Amino acid sequence: MSHPKTYAEWQTMAESVKANLETRAFIDDAFVDAVSGDTFETTNPATGEVLAKVASCDAADADKAVAVARRAFNSGEWSRMAPGARKKVLLKLADLMQQHRDELALLDTLDMGKPIGSSLGDMAGAIGTIRHQAESIDKVYGEVAPTGEEALALVLREPLGVVASIVPWNFPLMMTAWKIAPALAAGNSVILKPSEKSPLSALRLAQLAKEAGIPSGVFQVLPGFGHTVGKALALSMDVNCLAFTGSTGVGKQLMQYAGQSNLKRVYLECGGKSPNIVFADCKNLDKVAQHAAEAIFHNQGEVCIAGSRLLVENSVRETFVDKVLAAAENMQPGDPLDPNSFMGAIVDRSQYERILDYIRKGVEEGAQLRTGGKSLEGPGLFICPTVFDGVTDKMAIGREEIFGPVLSVFGFDREEEAIALANDSDYGLAAGLWSQDIDRIMRVTRRLESGQVFVNNWAGGDQTVPFGGVKQSGNGRDKSHHSLEEYSELKSVWISLGSA
Repeated sequence: MSHPKTYAEWQTMAESVKANLETRAFIDDAFVDAVSGDTFETTNPATGEVLAKVASCDAADADKAVAVARRAFNSGEWSRMAPGARKKVLLKLADLMQQHRDELALLDTLDMGKPIGSSLGDMAGAIGTIRHQAESIDKVYGEVAPTGEEALALVLREPLGVVASIVPWNFPLMMTAWKIAPALAAGNSVILKPSEKSPLSALRLAQLAKEAGIPSGVFQVLPGFGHTVGKALALSMDVNCLAFTGSTGVGKQLMQYAGQSNLKRVYLECGGKSPNIVFADCKNLDKVAQHAAEAIFHNQGEVCIAGSRLLVENSVRETFVDKVLAAAENMQPGDPLDPNSFMGAIVDRSQYERILDYIRKGVEEGAQLRTGGKSLEGPGLFICPTVFDGVTDKMAIGREEIFGPVLSVFGFDREEEAIALANDSDYGLAAGLWSQDIDRIMRVTRRLESGQVFVNNWAGGDQTVPFGGVKQSGNGRDKSHHSLEEYSELKSVWISLGSA
């Protein structure tokens, strides 16, 4: 195992990586310019430096990629390949990702501003996802239905066809792996649309996929904007499935596009305003406060499951909030290339201004600003950890997804009140619960309207556990064998015996 890189070593490697960026679309096993020739700039939010001009794909590129993907699927080279053979190719891809782990992590850090330590953690998750789904695919069995002797009934699982994956900028390569790994393992052709805010690691992944032996047309990458190439993929009559992670507003729009076209499947992992509930019976409030701070300030708060609503029993609220403030002091933003930085830069100017606008709203609405609420001077887009106390469910900062390092603290006196506060949201992606009372844990867990509940931890889980939400947080599931089910179709076969 190589030794951890120092700040200086990451800076040196960054210069080398920036000099060798792939910026073209990957279509039909080749890197090509957009049909229009248009490009867009991708910028390092920590410095303001333009990293590259990237191909800006639109409807023409989408049509071309979809035709290639359909041709590849129909050829059967991948879709009808034995599951064990697909597994070998995907495991080779995972091995190549491991070999280039530092480079891939650095691309995400440069492109969207997250700390390099966080990006390295993302790479472990991405590689683990590829390996888990690869290993799973030859262990998925069909069914023989119970019938009389006059018939044999089979239930088969087959790939869907062409899958378009539209992924976000906050965990660029990890979210990519969550989408493409089960889709490819199941035998589909996949077209990836990375966010225009973080396209670089996806294009490098395309190079590795080709090297791993994924056949031509089975995996393609179209950088560009949602309203151009993303919309074209969503409206395509020859795309069978659309998998999306991003905002609830865009998710709703994609469902409309599916209805306007071919009723393609749409799997959505959308926004969140996750409650993190702390009861007074916790034995170690210092530890819980540290976790509560990490739950919102990790990745600059640009996390769909961020524990942005902290619900604290009033009998310990004052003490607990002071402990959260102390933890936040050690989470100030720093240079993303510094391995000691806990927080990095906000992804771009529009998101930066959006967060600052919410902070201003919080003050105007009467919430108590306990810490933060400011940005750092300089060219980089850095916002300090911000904590508001005395928040109510009538305030924008208490109801709306901010997607930044802003924590809203609510108080409660009774268990019923905590449950009502937690469920009073349009979202239902995640929830946290801290208590030593097992009876309470079971009661509250069952009543929380959330796709996942973390008990005495935040964001726990591994590849065996599905990830996704309810209500306006979406309808699909990433990770685990359940994601494989989403990228395959059931076919029933009824065979009459002795009648022909």
